[in-house]
Amino acid sequence: MKTAEQNYAVIVTEFIEDLANVRIMDTTDQFFAGQIGTAFMNRRYVVEELLVQGERVTAWISMTAQHAGAFLGNKATERAIKAVQFREFQLKAGVIETHRGWFDTSSLLPQLQPNG
Repeated sequence: MKTAEQNYAVIVTEFIEDLANVRIMDTTDQFFAGQIGTAFMNRRYVVEELLVQGERVTAWISMTAQHAGAFLGNKATERAIKAVQFREFQLKAGVIETHRGWFDTSSLLPQLQPNG
């Protein structure tokens, strides 16, 4: 039998990796979040690591995509990119109630340079 924390890890992983949730995963409080959907095509989010503490789950996530549009002043390179996102989920009774995320631009921006 799985523990509640193991079940929460499964719930969060399935949410992150479900292609139907890509637009939700693009959303963060960062000022550039609105550009992600137009700058990066074929986005896919994959869980790299989870930390589960009670009903709180913190996820280290990789986003792979094609840089197909302008992003923070960087013209499209058409290259494949891989960026890191961190997201915190709060669950209650096995249901995701809230979540928030942050992109690690230090892993993303060097890949968008003409010689990156």
